[in-house]
Amino acid sequence: MSSKNASSKVVSVDEQTFEQTDEQAVGEDNFEVVDETPEFRATVQMETQAKVDGNHPEGIVETSDERIEGVTLEQEERIRAREAELERISAQAELGTKDGRAKRARSNAAKGSVKRRMEFQKRAASVDPLADPERPDPREELTQDELASVNEQTRRLDAKLEGWSRGAISRRLAERVVEGSSITSAVVGVHEELQTAPGQVIPIGKVEDVDRKEVSIEGRVTQLWDADSSAIQQVGLLEDESGRTKVTVWKNSDQPWMEEGERVQIRGAARNWYEGRVSLAVTGWSSMFFPERGRWWE
Repeated sequence: MSSKNASSKVVSVDEQTFEQTDEQAVGEDNFEVVDETPEFRATVQMETQAKVDGNHPEGIVETSDERIEGVTLEQEERIRAREAELERISAQAELGTKDGRAKRARSNAAKGSVKRRMEFQKRAASVDPLADPERPDPREELTQDELASVNEQTRRLDAKLEGWSRGAISRRLAERVVEGSSITSAVVGVHEELQTAPGQVIPIGKVEDVDRKEVSIEGRVTQLWDADSSAIQQVGLLEDESGRTKVTVWKNSDQPWMEEGERVQIRGAARNWYEGRVSLAVTGWSSMFFPERGRWWE
């Protein structure tokens, strides 16, 4: 028989859920399970700084996607400064790497050039043994008296030849002496050889003797006359102590005009032959210099 005075307490579902979560969980061994997940809370200093940053005008302006979330302005400035420093260091490292590559490339090119020159000289040595780069210095094969004569003649040739070092002259003299030439014959041969070598300004009288298409000469203009062709700019005679030759300046060469009586140096003039005589043509590949002309600013 039920009692009418019995009271029942009705608990809602939400309250039941709250009570269950408020209770400690129990594991299989009837031990309470402790939640070890730490709870992160801001310190008083961080909360204060956050309020200052949030109320500061610059802080409000900077509030955007570019701001670093969760840091103060001071911390953000340090981070940005560090990033800028790392970027600068990276740029310098990249530049240094490029300079290093360029330096290595120059070094490799120089080594390759030396190697190719050595290979060429070795091939040339099959024809001329004196061209062998591994051949010892011929001056080491001379007697003391021969070496003294070579050194004396080297000083004399050095005063006559331009563009050649004493070492090159003495080595060539020694090579001829080692080959069996007398010192007098060696001097004459070396003087002629080096005087007419490619790139040297040779005497006009030697133009016929050299075995190449282009030569460089220097002399005085003794005569000019009218050209019989509109394609020719000037025609004249050029002389020095060794001889004279006809010089034709083509209009398309765009060269300066010569005047009678002045001295001119022509580099890269092309040799031409007509009826057994040699003449020179000044082309666009040639260059003309006038040693006695004053500089334009004077």
